[in-house]
Amino acid sequence: MAVFKIEGGIRLKGEITPQGAKNEALQILCAVLLTPEKVTINNIPDIIDVNKLITLLGNLGVKIQRNGQGSITFESDDLNVDYLETEAFKKEGGALRGSIMIVGPLLARFGKGYIPKPGGDKIGRRRLDTHFEGFINLGAKFRYNREDHFYGVEAPNGLTGATMLLDEASVTGTANIVMAAVLAKGTTQIYNAACEPYLQQLCKMLNSMGAKITGVGSNLLTIEGVEKLGGCDHRILPDMIEIGSWIGLAAMTRSEITIKNVSWENLGVIPNVFRKLGITLERRGDDIYIPTHENYEIRTDIDGSILTVSDAPWPGFTPDLLSIILVVATQAKGDVLIHQKMFESRLFFVDKLIDMGAKIILCDPHRAVVIGHDFKSQLKATIMSSPDIRAGISLLIAALSAKGTSTIQNIEQIDRGYERIDERLRALGAKIIRE
Repeated sequence: MAVFKIEGGIRLKGEITPQGAKNEALQILCAVLLTPEKVTINNIPDIIDVNKLITLLGNLGVKIQRNGQGSITFESDDLNVDYLETEAFKKEGGALRGSIMIVGPLLARFGKGYIPKPGGDKIGRRRLDTHFEGFINLGAKFRYNREDHFYGVEAPNGLTGATMLLDEASVTGTANIVMAAVLAKGTTQIYNAACEPYLQQLCKMLNSMGAKITGVGSNLLTIEGVEKLGGCDHRILPDMIEIGSWIGLAAMTRSEITIKNVSWENLGVIPNVFRKLGITLERRGDDIYIPTHENYEIRTDIDGSILTVSDAPWPGFTPDLLSIILVVATQAKGDVLIHQKMFESRLFFVDKLIDMGAKIILCDPHRAVVIGHDFKSQLKATIMSSPDIRAGISLLIAALSAKGTSTIQNIEQIDRGYERIDERLRALGAKIIRE
């Protein structure tokens, strides 16, 4: 098992371009199953989770033509749907949470979809009810084999549009239901739909393939079913989570970094949340420039009370960046309450930061108070293990700012979401090696 060894305390400098968005890629790749025609996708990130899904699509019978770095043409004209009931699929599908989103397209096009209980980050319970309740509303029959945790939905006579209220604004749940509804008979209305930029991208792609989706960008989607979809070309957005990670890295290591081509209009409140921590961001065209920070001070609320940063459905702050906010706050001047509402295990990595000398009070599984050092006490290097993608990158940022040489184990968790991160950090001047 590979590890990262990081010599911390080095100021970085230079430009970095964000990879294609992981969370968009997982949705978009599943959508190629909706048509027998060719679909070309550009700016695909070269990361473990995405590559696993591409392999799964290939095993399902999708023809895959690589056009160059980040560009692949998919053709789903001769699929082996029986593969879904094999032991090989149970193993592959269970290793990747994003595999759940193949169910909607397969159900829409072939009248059946199966999936083992999907894997992914160990950040607490991640329910699938929203997905399957949506399929049931569209007329599918649901079954679950408890012995091998195998889910199935079937609609041999096709799906029928329906009006539904999602019990949570799940991004993957909304994506899955939308992909099922585009080929259903009649009209579907989805209330409390997720409206993240990546979900908007999926809807725009489907519309370019011939779907009829309105309300894109709102929490009410209306989908008029069509008989078939055609091919298209699509480009994936830059990854907003990686962009937030680089902002946090620059502040924490007192570095001068320019993040290129960030698609500012799709960043939402992310820049403002970092500004609340006292971090200076400059918009230069479509780039973000972060100057060297000798310190940064957390704002208080209007009445002087401690700032709270919490996650919320879009256009609220994404939960995937709360781990970054938390680690950056450890060297700020001032205090902040981090409230992670969605997952009950995502804050458990803070014990590793406490071992490094951070002042953090874990109030409960969802809340932590960070008391900033104001760079008066540098974090200390240590040996640690990455529990999930976002905690992993947060620990990496902490290690890059710490005094001494740190070792991070289980770095596959980081590689699942960040493309060649050690190479890209070395290009900025970081001393990081993979062993």
